[in-house]
Amino acid sequence: QVQLVESGGGLVQVGGSLRLSCAASGRTFSKYVMGWFRQAPGKEREFVASINWSSGRTYYADSVKGRFTISRDNAKNMVYLQMNSLKPEDTAVYYCAAGPYYQPSPPYGMDYWGKGTLVTVSS
Repeated sequence: QVQLVESGGGLVQVGGSLRLSCAASGRTFSKYVMGWFRQAPGKEREFVASINWSSGRTYYADSVKGRFTISRDNAKNMVYLQMNSLKPEDTAVYYCAAGPYYQPSPPYGMDYWGKGTLVTVSS
């Protein structure tokens, strides 16, 4: 049974940093793309960043480029999202996801989703 479990969310002030973690289990993810997505209150879920598990190639939404960094630890089956220079508009529930490819429209090519972790950026 595939599980993606996010952690690391919380309350942070504008300009602060947080690191989100995603623990992946239940299958081999070496041929998968891992992604972070977010959903703000009243808005649709949106893409944040993705990483190809085997190649390490990364993609970012324009809104987070230069501030967020996605990474993975193959040995631990972990995916991370380092978030710096946080803004109020980054407030959302952040979801970890896994799929064979990324596509720019829902369900974004993702087969598996975590339950999410809440990030609140206060001004």
